[in-house]
Order: sequence, then C-alpha cells, then structure tokens
Amino acid sequence: MKKLFIALLSFAATAGFAQTVGKITDPVDWINPLMGTQSKPSLSNGNTYPAIGLPWGMNMWTPQTGKMGDGWAYTYDADKIRGFKQTHQPSPWMNDYAAFTIMPVTGKLRFNEDDRASWFSHKAEVSKPYYYSVYLADADVTTE
Repeated sequence: MKKLFIALLSFAATAGFAQTVGKITDPVDWINPLMGTQSKPSLSNGNTYPAIGLPWGMNMWTPQTGKMGDGWAYTYDADKIRGFKQTHQPSPWMNDYAAFTIMPVTGKLRFNEDDRASWFSHKAEVSKPYYYSVYLADADVTTE
C-alpha cells in the first residue's frame, strides 16, 4: 500500500509540470532561423542570418539590415530593413561578391539605401527555413 501511495504521489507531482505541445507535422517547424543573429563586430554571437534558399544552393535571399558591403547582412538588434539581398555569403566574416539588393517601396523611388530603409518589428516578422515575411511600416508593405 505504501508503494502504491508513493507511486501515485510521484505521478501527481510530475503531472502538474507537464506541458501539452501541438503535434508538429514537419520537424523543420522547430527551426528558428533568427537564432544567432544578434551579432556585431565587437561581439560574435552566432554570426548567422535568416537565409532562404534550397539545400546546397549557391544563392540565398536574406533581409538586409546592414549597409551594403559591410559584411553584416542581418542583425537582430536593427530596427530598419534596407532591402532583400541575393547573397552567396556563408558568414559575415567573409565579404560577399556579385550581390544585389531589392526593396519593395511605394510612392517616390528612393535609390539610396539609407533613404529607402523601412522600420520593422520582430512581432510582424515570420522566419522559417523555407519562408520569410515581414511588414515594412514606412512603405506600408508586407513582403514575402
């Protein structure tokens, strides 16, 4: 009887901490491409960026928060997106080559990357290995 009581007490104590998790149909949904993006030149903290591309692909698309040519395509602490960059860059420690940036805008065309930069919030950002979407507030555009 004592063993049964201890077993029931143990079950009751641990069952209170259990969490229900919805069924994940695709393990890719567990991946967060924004992990490791909170880097800066003075502190290496992952040095990744949310690149969207096919496995072993040569080209990837990534939101660009850094200035073109400085090597830092995307940093989590930034609050403006300057464009969406086609890149070959595997790491911010290597400079990119043959890269270009496009930016969806409304109204007057702005060619300077500082002028066309648009404020964004991580609350309106969806980042998956196969999909990226963000709301650009200054242009009032949701881009995918």
